Amino acid sequence: MTVFDEHRNLLFSVAYRVLGSAADAEDAVQDTWVRWSAADRGAVADPKAYLVRIVTNVAMDRLRSASRQRETYLGPWLPEPVITDETTDAETVSMALLVVLESLTPLERAVFVLKEAFGFGYGEIAEAVERSEDTVRQAAHRARGHVRARRPRFHAGRTRQREVTDRFVAAASGGDINTLMQLLAPDVTLWTDGGGKVRQATRPVSGAERVAKWFAGIATRTYEGVVPADMRAEVVELNGAPGIVFSGAGRVVATLTLDLDEQGRVAGIHNVANPAKLTAVTDRTVHRL
Repeated sequence: MTVFDEHRNLLFSVAYRVLGSAADAEDAVQDTWVRWSAADRGAVADPKAYLVRIVTNVAMDRLRSASRQRETYLGPWLPEPVITDETTDAETVSMALLVVLESLTPLERAVFVLKEAFGFGYGEIAEAVERSEDTVRQAAHRARGHVRARRPRFHAGRTRQREVTDRFVAAASGGDINTLMQLLAPDVTLWTDGGGKVRQATRPVSGAERVAKWFAGIATRTYEGVVPADMRAEVVELNGAPGIVFSGAGRVVATLTLDLDEQGRVAGIHNVANPAKLTAVTDRTVHRL
């Protein structure tokens, strides 16, 4: 195994958390490989730190460009879901957290990811992002405060998450509004990302009754060429926790991830249906994040 291959998974994990896109993260890793191949490796004392510095700066550059494109995105922009395994730390890669990270600057996001997800020291991060340690500390302070104020305050255990997800699948697939109402928190919010390519709500849907009716309606009508009888729902590991993959007519049509409150009710739902964001799930690639 080469030095680069030894650290490839780490590089993807950093890039994905910074970018919120598996496809862009893969491109960032490839760009890192090109720069690594052209470097004078004999002068590199710490290959891991060197590679992390490259991928972090590549990801920040890509994020600056992507942020401008996302300003004109049709409807809510959600991160690209990925299939993970049970070793993944859901706290640092959940859909809810990645959505919050979208509101940070590229520097704040990179600093937060390197510090909170990977435990790098401020000195190491300063070298990676090519800023002073004082600047990095200030960015980390701003990022933590922002994330603390906006991320879900409760993280459900895996068993409870799986139980609620299974019940939600059954109720949503059967158009069971009564059970959906029992599962949903009164102030639940649904975000749907179709990117203008498939029919989705272009604004968040709020309130248990409205969200329940939205899912009940989906269960009774043809969706993107897939009739209800042919739609299959499967519970898999998505972004560190049980999530739902909907498929039919030989393709994946959407994913769902649920955020629970302290009472175990569904407080937030992230629905990704933009075909361009479903490639990693369709390919069944498992990412060890």
